[in-house]
Amino acid sequence: MKHKILGPLGLILAAGVVFSFFLPSYRHGEASLAGSKAKDFALQIPGASHLADLRGKVVVLNFWASWCPPCVEETQSLNRLQQAIAAKGGVVLGVSVDEDAAAYNKFLQDNHVIFPTYRDATKKSAVDYGTTMFPETYLIDREGRFARKIVGPQDWQSPEIMRSIDFVLNQK
Repeated sequence: MKHKILGPLGLILAAGVVFSFFLPSYRHGEASLAGSKAKDFALQIPGASHLADLRGKVVVLNFWASWCPPCVEETQSLNRLQQAIAAKGGVVLGVSVDEDAAAYNKFLQDNHVIFPTYRDATKKSAVDYGTTMFPETYLIDREGRFARKIVGPQDWQSPEIMRSIDFVLNQK
């Protein structure tokens, strides 16, 4: 009798654990980042040599790679997001972890990337942010604080995402 109950319970527990790994997750088990200060790092884009130079703008910080199919999938959506938020004081900032400069440059050209990007072949900035998957995106407010972390590819024009970004853009 004991084995008849424990067997199915064990299977249900195991299935629950496996299922939880496949659920979309806002934080993937990490403590909430909202309100904490975004780590500064050096970068090379027109008008900024550090992330802190973008203070005053809402930053959609996207870690990506040219070899990452979901990153490729969301690139055009990020281009459209850049067009939508630039006039409102927002910027999409792409940080590539590509080691191959030629692959990175080819990706930018082939995909007509219009948002500022920086190639961090050392991956230090992604590691410092705790990025474990690509793409992984951080919404940073005008004061340089995290508003939200988004794991995985997105439709950046979806109503849910646009509500989150508009909320941060409209904060004073």
